[in-house]
Amino acid sequence: MNYINTLREGDNITDIYFCKSKVVAQSKAGKTYYSLMLQDKTGVIDGKIWDLSNAIEHFEAMDYIKVSGQITSFNNSLQFNIKRVQRMQENEVDISDYMPVSSYDIEEMYSSLKGFIDSVKDNNLKKLLYSFFVEDNDFIKRFKKHSAAKSVHHGFIGGLLEHTLSVTRICDFFSKNYPMLDRDLLITAAICHDIGKIYEISDFPQNDYTDEGNLLGHIVMGTMMVRDKANQIDGFPHTLLGKLEHCILAHHGKLEFGSPKKPGLMEAMALAYADDTDAKMECFKETLEANPEATDWLGYQKFFDSNIRRT
Repeated sequence: MNYINTLREGDNITDIYFCKSKVVAQSKAGKTYYSLMLQDKTGVIDGKIWDLSNAIEHFEAMDYIKVSGQITSFNNSLQFNIKRVQRMQENEVDISDYMPVSSYDIEEMYSSLKGFIDSVKDNNLKKLLYSFFVEDNDFIKRFKKHSAAKSVHHGFIGGLLEHTLSVTRICDFFSKNYPMLDRDLLITAAICHDIGKIYEISDFPQNDYTDEGNLLGHIVMGTMMVRDKANQIDGFPHTLLGKLEHCILAHHGKLEFGSPKKPGLMEAMALAYADDTDAKMECFKETLEANPEATDWLGYQKFFDSNIRRT
């Protein structure tokens, strides 16, 4: 495949790309043309279809299209001058070529997460985790491929799994360093803390906030999901459920960060710091990866409220 980050001026290209956007416009001479944004996993490129002939098959934004044309330059940026278009079916492409995806193997990460589930000794908490991550095939399928955010951190296929596993590993360290922590409660909370994101954010290629996401948010929805599963387990202790729900409700740490509650349990505090740490480390990593040639200060970064640079 001719990935976008390898395209150069003068290249004659025939390949399949994801049409992220399509705008019908008019030139100064009054001629209709299409302005496109084409995407693959390496980036995006501006595309123009100046001649709307029979060689241009009908397509819309969010379609996969096979395009032929030449890479040109306009205002010091590459532009794809497209002569032919063929609309493709989604089953004819490998979505991982077109959408950002975790650099780690998804099945290996899921196996590691299941290892943490098996390490939980409390029978009720283990049943709860099994009900999601072992027995619910629809949930498992969505959880594996979901992102953890629209754009801030882990906003790629497998991002939710990668983030969850990382937070769980940090919480496992906390439990060893601070024996006072209830490890079973903390590990369960870590694994479940963001499960509501499978409903808060739509699947790729949209990867945008759903109506439920905007109205309720993943913290509330995740808490509701945990309660629904726990209520299906005979004899699940009410107090234990309350502690687990509190950890999920408080995992953003502060009210101004979207938490309905501030941490009132040691486990909730540990989870909030683990979640924040992984989010910030990933954001820092993604910022550096987006500027691979930068060796000096990158300038003020809003997420960190600081000027940052590579070590």
